[in-house]
Amino acid sequence: MKRLIQRGLMFGNLYHVASPPMVERYNRALEHLTGKRTALTDFHIDISGFAPEIGHELGDELYLNHNGVNRQFILLSTEQKRAPLLNAKFSTSRHVLRHFIEENENALFALTARDAVAGELVNSVFDISDPQRLLDLRAVEIEADTTTGTVRNAQKLGQKVDTFLQEEDAWFDDVLIGEMIELAAQTGDVTRNPVRLKTMRFDQRNYWTSHFGGLYFFRNARRSGILSVEKVEGLETIRLDKHNKVARFLDDNGLVEPLVKARGIDAAAILQQKMDFILIGAITGAGHDLDGTTRRDMRMLARRHVDLIPAEYDALWQLKRWAESGGDWPTITSDHPAYFYTLRAADHPDADLVNMVLAELASKDMRQLFICHKELFYSTYAGWPDAKKEYVAEFLAAEYQADKQGARDALFGHDAPMEEPQDIVARVGPWGALRR
Repeated sequence: MKRLIQRGLMFGNLYHVASPPMVERYNRALEHLTGKRTALTDFHIDISGFAPEIGHELGDELYLNHNGVNRQFILLSTEQKRAPLLNAKFSTSRHVLRHFIEENENALFALTARDAVAGELVNSVFDISDPQRLLDLRAVEIEADTTTGTVRNAQKLGQKVDTFLQEEDAWFDDVLIGEMIELAAQTGDVTRNPVRLKTMRFDQRNYWTSHFGGLYFFRNARRSGILSVEKVEGLETIRLDKHNKVARFLDDNGLVEPLVKARGIDAAAILQQKMDFILIGAITGAGHDLDGTTRRDMRMLARRHVDLIPAEYDALWQLKRWAESGGDWPTITSDHPAYFYTLRAADHPDADLVNMVLAELASKDMRQLFICHKELFYSTYAGWPDAKKEYVAEFLAAEYQADKQGARDALFGHDAPMEEPQDIVARVGPWGALRR
């Protein structure tokens, strides 16, 4: 993994904790949540406050995520919102944490100026040893406070201030006044500077989880269902290796669209890039070195290693030729290994989740796998030969890291719908009527 780390493709954008006061704040929060402390004086944390160095020190990569549910978090700075979420067990967790930070940024900025904020992503499930319990996950709520209870104490102080102002004899209540003074010493003047965090609840009906080999829940879809990597006892799922059933599920729910039909993208260029990735995988998998190979060398490589080219490459080449110059429509059904390479998520709220499914189904497209499903990318990358690791790391650093948002827009962006001219000839393929 050193290649990825050196190029900022793994553990990138983590928040650096190095000063003694920040380390002490972290330790107070860590002890508050887990009863543990770190002896490290320098480490890096993700958006949830998880530090890979501390995970190694404690021998526990889930020290803030016991049983993989109800993830705890430690915030030392609002800048953590820019960090990734490591060891993600649910696809929604980073979005929830980032939205929480952004919605409470001013309050969190004030709170973290003096202390760490510790909290938890709470749902009704604490143990998912039984996969049926995953069906009970409906929403996530956030509970958070400083280690000294500033938010809780501010709420108490606010209530006492209300009592003091509303009750006639409160001026003579020495106990009430004493309590207010004690709380104000901890929280400051809550009448001028209110210290409160918004109560936030997030829907958790459509999501991916790494539990039980990997599950994709689509409970808000027109035809709800669960896609699974493996057979899961106790859950009725559609296995990802049942390509016809998966394709029907995605199509019936309007979750995908063909690349060559999508607006606002260069479908031919994307297909060529997918072909390049497939070719590189085949060549390096056979033990060939790619040192010094450029993107311009791909045709030469394809001619030289024609015996290694898989079926996906040839099918995408035919589709690319059609997209560029017309001719016969290539038949690529859901039985074909290239089928899911020809699709992307349609324009709907769960597009990221669908692209994650497609990345797993079309895993030879290493760029889409990296962008859409990092957990699977890292585990897959670990088993690649060195030549492929080097090529992929260099490519992602040179062509993706330089303009992440631009690359995402080019691959997955959606233009505003336009009224199509009525005099265009429809070309009908396996995915319906396509217009050129």
